[in-house]
Amino acid sequence: MPSNKSVSDAPIVQFTNCRILRSHQLQREDLWVREGKILNPEKLFFDEKGSADIQLDCKDSIIAPGFIDVQINGGFGVDFSLATDDFKSGLDLVSQKILSHGVTSFCPTLVTSPPSVYHQVLPQISIRNGGAHGAGILGAHLEGPFISKEKKGAHPEHCLRSFEAGAFQDLLATYGSLDCVRIVTLAPEMKRSGEVIRELTKQGICVSLGHSVANLSQAEEAVQHGATFITHLFNAMLPFHHRDPGIVGLLTSDKIPAGRRVFYGMISDGIHTNPAALRIAHRAHPKGLVLVTDAIAGMGLAPGRHTLGQQVVEIDGLNTYIAGTKTLSGSVATMDTCVRHFQEATGCSVETALEAASLHPAQLLGIEHKKGTLNYDADADFLMLNDGLYVQATYIAGEEVWRQDTLGM
Repeated sequence: MPSNKSVSDAPIVQFTNCRILRSHQLQREDLWVREGKILNPEKLFFDEKGSADIQLDCKDSIIAPGFIDVQINGGFGVDFSLATDDFKSGLDLVSQKILSHGVTSFCPTLVTSPPSVYHQVLPQISIRNGGAHGAGILGAHLEGPFISKEKKGAHPEHCLRSFEAGAFQDLLATYGSLDCVRIVTLAPEMKRSGEVIRELTKQGICVSLGHSVANLSQAEEAVQHGATFITHLFNAMLPFHHRDPGIVGLLTSDKIPAGRRVFYGMISDGIHTNPAALRIAHRAHPKGLVLVTDAIAGMGLAPGRHTLGQQVVEIDGLNTYIAGTKTLSGSVATMDTCVRHFQEATGCSVETALEAASLHPAQLLGIEHKKGTLNYDADADFLMLNDGLYVQATYIAGEEVWRQDTLGM
């Protein structure tokens, strides 16, 4: 429906004195918002003869799309892989707190768990829009249990599963329901994984390859079946080898179906991936890089012992290990920290760093027409940042939901 004053009397807000990230460039222009959407000012001027009801001076801030975290296991003492009576209030707490990190949408992530946990937790996760109550929920990311024992990382071995005959039914029985599931991480070398990938893809669920000992041809086959993502590149997979680069080789594979892009998550926290490895991946396939936090319950808390699903983890500075080992188990990095570290480590442009946490995850999930962009008619989920890429304010649907100088929000 064309924009028209007779159609909507909702107030029009004009954000002035800012640099907007649009079409991969920071552009010095104003941002116009009405009814939670980005407005085309030309339509407003010429079709409606309208003007702004409210003007806000952004004091030369950068305005970028809100960050989207597609792999976050919890935070602030909340573990999404624990079936507790107050699971929903824990989910609400995390969604509220991550607004200060610039995250406006996320996929609560469950690590490998017993079927009883999936059956209890998944019905309590519902897809919802963000707002003052917290970041929007795009659906769950189920990381495991159909993964490799050799590359289980922080996942409990006794909960790992393989696909039996009737593989997809086996997966359904394990999870209980796929109603709110957005991403499933699995190991593509498993027998019958091809049929599972095809079926999940058919249902609109993104399949990610991870915690795997797959060689390159197995990974390429999984992509041909419909897989589009790699879970935390370099971590929990075979290391790059020049004769068989494994899953890492997908970044430059010539066997990706035409018109398809493979995305890959990276935990840019300075711990999980050496800056040189981050640079190699980014230079090899810049348009596929998706920043993820892989944050655990200990994010936002003091060092010490916390949980990750069935395991006890220990936080020592920015390092998180399974208690009593040196096995890394998720991170305590925030998304804005990951964006700044990525830009510093790679020397990439501000625009590139911001898009790795906004546009790319939106493209991965097929929602780039409404999220991860400031194009006209997209959702008005955006951030104000200073030149150091520190978040100053977070907006969802055009409403301010967090600001640096407000306490208790």
